[in-house]
Amino acid sequence: MGAGILDGMTTLKSKLQDDLTVAIKARDELRSSTLRLTLTAIQKEEVAGTEARVLSDGEVEKIIAREAKKRREAAEAFDKGGRADSAERERAEGEVLADYLPKQLSDEELENLVAAAVAEATGSGAEGPRAMGAVMKIVNPKVAGRADGGRVAAVVKKLLAE
Repeated sequence: MGAGILDGMTTLKSKLQDDLTVAIKARDELRSSTLRLTLTAIQKEEVAGTEARVLSDGEVEKIIAREAKKRREAAEAFDKGGRADSAERERAEGEVLADYLPKQLSDEELENLVAAAVAEATGSGAEGPRAMGAVMKIVNPKVAGRADGGRVAAVVKKLLAE
């Protein structure tokens, strides 16, 4: 990456690093440990493959989203296991990560996007089970990180069944 593009721009990764420093100085254990784990996941991704590289903000965002999803799933598992304190911790970590992700779509916003995609897909002749894939192809770029894939798929199934 040459200079120029990034001059004067803060990358998402450097924002995470700056916020980690602030959290450590503030003795905010939850925030610092969450950011530390996330930065470790980013660094692992940077050195995975044949040569080290710098990740784009989009790639960093995907890692943060993956980490947030892990927290949600762990919280659910802890709830089922009756470990409320651990579930609470996972949820709190997920909230820290949510600050770095695009604002999530409301159910209504998501339904509107999916409804438009369904209309577009069925308008071009997609029917039955194949319609699901066609709709997902149209709606995924529009949702881009603002709703969990499972949530999107559930709304698509619901609207296709109507």
